[in-house]
Amino acid sequence: MSDSVPEKRKFGLKKLQRIKYGDLAPKQQEVYNFQKSAAVLAEFGFNCIKLADDWQGADFLAYHKDGNTTLKIQLKGRVEINKKYKGRDIYMNFRINETWYLVPHDELIKLVPRSWRESSSWKKDGKYSTPKPSQDLLKKLSPYALEGA
Repeated sequence: MSDSVPEKRKFGLKKLQRIKYGDLAPKQQEVYNFQKSAAVLAEFGFNCIKLADDWQGADFLAYHKDGNTTLKIQLKGRVEINKKYKGRDIYMNFRINETWYLVPHDELIKLVPRSWRESSSWKKDGKYSTPKPSQDLLKKLSPYALEGA
């Protein structure tokens, strides 16, 4: 091929177009969220490795460049607390609007409104989540924001 052929044509690619997150299937959304989160965590010196299954409750591991820090991270599409993560040294990673958060799960339980822990969902199913956290919770989460804070 001639060097004058645009790079994208050498590989048979059509014009790249951004996807709409809402058009993705749930598994595709999970992969998308991992990639976006890993990019943000890279800015803080982490190398992220996606796990094939939830190893010790983690969706992925984040190894820090210091060689001493490894985080077990559970990736969520919204703010969630879950009894199965209690006491397991799991970090919850989620995005609210365009901001990513990384919060130790057991700390998150202390930050959420008491009503979450008194809900039938928490008592019956052992979990509670919301796609739209209150302004009060957003304020409490601000120290855990990875960008946009």
